[in-house]
Amino acid sequence: MNLRRALSLSAATAALLPVAVAAAPASQAAPDEKIPSCYDIDTAWGQYHGNTFVARSFGIPETVALGTHWTAFTATLTNASAKELRSFELRAQVGSYIYNEGERDLGPYSDLQYWDTSQRVWKTLREAGGSARGAVPGPKTLKPRESVHVQLRFRVSEDLPLDQNYHAFATITGTFVDHYRDMDCRAYQDAGGSFAPRKG
Repeated sequence: MNLRRALSLSAATAALLPVAVAAAPASQAAPDEKIPSCYDIDTAWGQYHGNTFVARSFGIPETVALGTHWTAFTATLTNASAKELRSFELRAQVGSYIYNEGERDLGPYSDLQYWDTSQRVWKTLREAGGSARGAVPGPKTLKPRESVHVQLRFRVSEDLPLDQNYHAFATITGTFVDHYRDMDCRAYQDAGGSFAPRKG
């Protein structure tokens, strides 16, 4: 997953409508896995645009100390297009890019939580295999100028071996079903940032 560079806000986005993250049930349906990625069906010139969202995040430092201390951050995705985004889904992840054979992912050594605004508690995201990622409750559609705001926090265990360099990241990803080149396809945008782990 490539972390897209966040787009700057214009004056026209100052009156964006917030959407509470806990407004929709956590068991919302994910987009059909048979639907191809819009980027996979794109032309050789990359004509499918990636400017549907304005993405913002705050709170992720350049380095994160290993240990029990939580690093909190907020991430926002705003529908900057004129269309209603359908089959919208939110996922969050802490991990690292793997460039060479034998390198390890930082995700299994991490804890990731999101703030449930309805129950006012932190909830842990963990998938099978131990990776710090998972679905975050959110709306099933996102109208033009609407936003989703997510509060998250993460930490990286002292057990993480520092015998390699980690290009680590903490992100939320918004996915929706678009229509491109006469077919339905899935598109996405990230909001978050990169960091490097270090001894505390």
